[in-house]
Amino acid sequence: MQLDFDRPVRFDLSYATEKAGKLDRPVLMHRAVLGSFEKMFAILTEHYRGKWPLWLSPRQAIVLPVSPCALDYAEMVRDRIHAAGFFVDVDTSDRVIHKKVRQAELAQYNYVLVVGAKQADTGEVRYKGRDDAKLQSISLDDLLGMLHSQVEAFK
Repeated sequence: MQLDFDRPVRFDLSYATEKAGKLDRPVLMHRAVLGSFEKMFAILTEHYRGKWPLWLSPRQAIVLPVSPCALDYAEMVRDRIHAAGFFVDVDTSDRVIHKKVRQAELAQYNYVLVVGAKQADTGEVRYKGRDDAKLQSISLDDLLGMLHSQVEAFK
């Protein structure tokens, strides 16, 4: 059962009480099996405008190898991030890196991680947050720490 105090006001509902000439506002009661869940999901979607925060996002990160020779390192990065409890994909397509980045941005990934031969040698990744303009370099351990701190802070 769900009590709804908003709709009687919205629809200007009232009823006559036992006292002559006095009108009161009713409280609607209705059954909502999934209504509460659906309303909360709609509120979150509207609030975040479809750009889910990291702790809620089904697309937290994607690893983009610059070339096929960086694919093994990209998969190792994916495995480490996944083992830390995050959702992460690898783009194994043969598209150029600019198209991969653009596709990941359109898919609303929170983080785009770009790896190549240089990153494989240094153990780093280049990352770009959803609202960032440029790629930045960071070690994989520091990236995991940053992701964990954002989830703990509900960002």
